[in-house]
Amino acid sequence: MSKKRILCSGISGMVGSNIMSHFLKNTDYEIIGIVNWGFHKGKASNILNDENYQKNKDRVSIITHDLNEPFTKEDIKKIGQIDIILNIASDTHVDRSIADPIPFVLNNVKLVLNMLELAREIKPKMFVQFSTDEVYGQAKEGINYPEWSCINPSNPYASSKASQEAISIGYWRTYNVPVIITNTMNVFAENQDKEKFIPLCIDRILKGEKIFIHGYPDNKKAGTRFYIHARNIADALHFIIEKVKPKMYPEYDRLERFNIVGDKEIDNLSLAQMIADELKLPLNYELTNFHGARPGHDLRYALDGQKLKDYGYKYPLNFEESFKRTITYITNQYDIRNNPNN
Repeated sequence: MSKKRILCSGISGMVGSNIMSHFLKNTDYEIIGIVNWGFHKGKASNILNDENYQKNKDRVSIITHDLNEPFTKEDIKKIGQIDIILNIASDTHVDRSIADPIPFVLNNVKLVLNMLELAREIKPKMFVQFSTDEVYGQAKEGINYPEWSCINPSNPYASSKASQEAISIGYWRTYNVPVIITNTMNVFAENQDKEKFIPLCIDRILKGEKIFIHGYPDNKKAGTRFYIHARNIADALHFIIEKVKPKMYPEYDRLERFNIVGDKEIDNLSLAQMIADELKLPLNYELTNFHGARPGHDLRYALDGQKLKDYGYKYPLNFEESFKRTITYITNQYDIRNNPNN
């Protein structure tokens, strides 16, 4: 039986590089990564510094391509036959989508169109469209959205991801692209960009700076999230690739999709305090009115993860273990940069 060939867009990003690392360690997959080294398009160090990449370079091929542009015949020949496409690439930051929505949304829409057009050409056995909990909008207390809940995005980023889902469903229905959609919660990892909440908190606590935390109008309660480490995401995707067969039209009227859910709901003030406690430093913070500080912001996202559990899946890392490991790693990087003897 031949080895699987996996094509992963966004492989130089935080999630993509953790997927690469996990697959190199736990499978014999050959991995073809699509990258764009422009602004905010991932980092070469996420690939090159990974210990599993360093041990298995012969199983990884990197192709530079701007996903805003179609794949040429030469590109397709270079890529070759692919078993699984993981479409991980997207612009993801809500604040940037609010500040400058048109290029942000166009980027995410164009890239999914070009990846799906590639899939039409090379005909993989599975096309995983990586999406977010934010497509469902704010969840009221006690409500965790199951798969196929009503799509109700609140901001341009969430709308662009909902658009990616809708386009993927259209290609599944019209062109028989074997799409599976995954919706994830708030992902974190050791190599996450500093604009995201956990590394941002570490940075400001180490510098003694104030952290502004979104809360309700009375400023007495912070927003909440379910946090999940990127290696759990990678492991869940590995499970889906090996254990799940895409549902196809006309036998089914809708494609397969899975929520990939963090195991613990934590409000952002408590999370910031946990980070400060790990660092043994004081927390300087201010709760701010969430809508005034970030229009289109949702204070609570929540997905129901029972379906993946019913398939027999169990996440390998719990939150406490992965959280402490991430804090330690990022803090050590600060120590290395600030120590002139290194």
